[in-house]
Amino acid sequence: MSRVTARRRMRRISPTGDIQRPDTLAVEEPLEIRIGGESLTVTMRTPGNDVDLVHGFLLSEGMIGVAEEIMAARYCAGTDDEGRQTYNVLDLTLRNPATSRPRNFLTTGACGLCGKTALDEVRTLSRYPIAEGGPVVDTQVLAGMPKTLRSKQFLFEATGGLHAAGLFAADGTALAVREDIGRHNAVDKAIGWALRENLVPARDLVLIVSGRASFELVQKASMAGIAMLGAVSAPSSLAVDLAAESGLTLAGFLRGDTMNVYTHPDRIVAGSSTSSMLA
Repeated sequence: MSRVTARRRMRRISPTGDIQRPDTLAVEEPLEIRIGGESLTVTMRTPGNDVDLVHGFLLSEGMIGVAEEIMAARYCAGTDDEGRQTYNVLDLTLRNPATSRPRNFLTTGACGLCGKTALDEVRTLSRYPIAEGGPVVDTQVLAGMPKTLRSKQFLFEATGGLHAAGLFAADGTALAVREDIGRHNAVDKAIGWALRENLVPARDLVLIVSGRASFELVQKASMAGIAMLGAVSAPSSLAVDLAAESGLTLAGFLRGDTMNVYTHPDRIVAGSSTSSMLA
């Protein structure tokens, strides 16, 4: 398997002087996803959990709805310039490839889609609309999830250069945490894990991300039937619009004991010591 970290020489400049030493960096490599030998897309990712990644990606794009629709996933191994084995091509065999082609990738913030078109696209593709209900989470429990996520970011601890996404139970238990150089890949890896564990639609789970909440991340959560998304940083306007229309509870700025709840706040309940947090 490819390495997830690499060492590079660097010069550290500080008030106490200059030091030249190796630094540990997150690896970024391309992953080409093929279906039946035909190239579908290439994404830049941190190697690891690639099978989860492709499951989450294909679910997010409306190409599959259950894990069993991927019959096989095989690496096409190659070598890099130094002769080391690489695993940067993953060829999938789908049960129904003719009916699994996406109409339009929804994976970039600059795809040219207007807001209404993007919202309509997600509504059309999603197999798991978010109904009423979903997890009911205490504010203290929700506020503590980013800290738990951070404690499980082992690659970030070594490199300082990775995003993370985690799936949590309503009581704050971390079920799966995934890291990647790309925030969308981290979410795909977490959702792909849930799909392979037969937990999709994941209406009772909470998705926590280490950065901001973009339209793309809300889209991925909606496609998996996830009813609550929390982000350490801010959401975008279109992310809030999609969350509102999808029935998804979206909370941003989860820092310490504060948060901003933008949509469907009824799933977040204030405990006795935090009754004023959402006032």
